[in-house]
Amino acid sequence: MVDQSRQAAASAQPRGFSRRTSPVAATLEALRQEGRPAFIGYFPYGFPDEPTSLEAMRVMVRNGVDIVEIGLPYSDPVMDGPVIQAAAKCAIDQGVTVGGVFDAVRQVQEDGAKALVMSYWNLIMHYGVAEFAEGMADAGGAGLVTPDLIVDESGEWIEQSDRYGLDRIYLVSPDSADDRLELTSRAARGFVYATSRMGVTGERTSMSGSARELVARVRRAGAPYVCVGIGVSTAQQASQVGAYADGVIVGSALVHCLLDDQGRPRKDRKRALDDLASVCSDLRWGISQVKR
Repeated sequence: MVDQSRQAAASAQPRGFSRRTSPVAATLEALRQEGRPAFIGYFPYGFPDEPTSLEAMRVMVRNGVDIVEIGLPYSDPVMDGPVIQAAAKCAIDQGVTVGGVFDAVRQVQEDGAKALVMSYWNLIMHYGVAEFAEGMADAGGAGLVTPDLIVDESGEWIEQSDRYGLDRIYLVSPDSADDRLELTSRAARGFVYATSRMGVTGERTSMSGSARELVARVRRAGAPYVCVGIGVSTAQQASQVGAYADGVIVGSALVHCLLDDQGRPRKDRKRALDDLASVCSDLRWGISQVKR
């Protein structure tokens, strides 16, 4: 009876905080020692359907992606451009759920890459912050990218991510004030996501020069690792960004491979996945040309 009481009391105690080293920071540091930045690829879970999205992520890893940013489709993706919006709508129409994303996280980890989930905060809040953190940890995931969550409003996420040893990836932009960069750099775990320009995601014909200066400012603010995204779509751009960033983040250019000219899922899935493999290989080649 005493043992049962002690067990019950122990189970009621709050779970201790994880001492796990940042999974993403460890990857970025290892690649830094190799003399190259990380290739971080975004793909939405459930697009154009769940099995194909899982296969797309496998193709990405096989063709050079070091860290997969798994997107959780959302009905009002204010940061995303038309390509990712079209993919998100398709996935939502397929009935994807937040809980299902952990299958993608497990697969990416098993395939040998680190798995981050990118999600608007409303989805995590409705699912349950503690429940999501536990699910990510159980699936072996690295952490969460939160494009619309600022540090000041992320107390619960900071607590739960510390509890489970998960990375916290916050976004900053060229118009972020220095004090905000310092606050974000202190709170982030893994890396700080520097947007190359103001505006929504999407492929660009040229990169904004403000990205390099933003990376320098974030480093001065105390962030050990800074990765750049929004607009990177060619091997040349990937090489340019990789020359000064710890990671090159590509999204729309990858998702576009599975959409036709009308913004609908391509019917020939095999050819679409072959195109995805080719784009990933080209981008990885561009990143490999970085000289440090």
